Amino acid sequence: MSLSYEKLFSLMKEKGLTTYKIRKENIISQSALTALKNGKSVTTDTIEKLCKALSCQPGDIMSYVNEEIFFDDKK
Repeated sequence: MSLSYEKLFSLMKEKGLTTYKIRKENIISQSALTALKNGKSVTTDTIEKLCKALSCQPGDIMSYVNEEIFFDDKK
C-alpha cells in the first residue's frame, strides 16, 4: 500500500463524522468505505465526496507512504 488514510480517520473523529453517518447519508458507498479501512485504492470521486463532507483538501485525508525496498546483493 502506498497511500495511507490514517489522516482521514483522525479527521473524521475530530469533526464527528462517523462511519454510520457516512453510510446513513450515503456520502460514499459501503465498498469504498471498506476499501479505505483496508488501505485499498478508491476513486477520485470518493476522495472528492469525503473532502466535501469534511471541508478539507485531499492532502488532509491521505498521505503517500514510500515502501520502496532496495536490494543490493551485488556488493
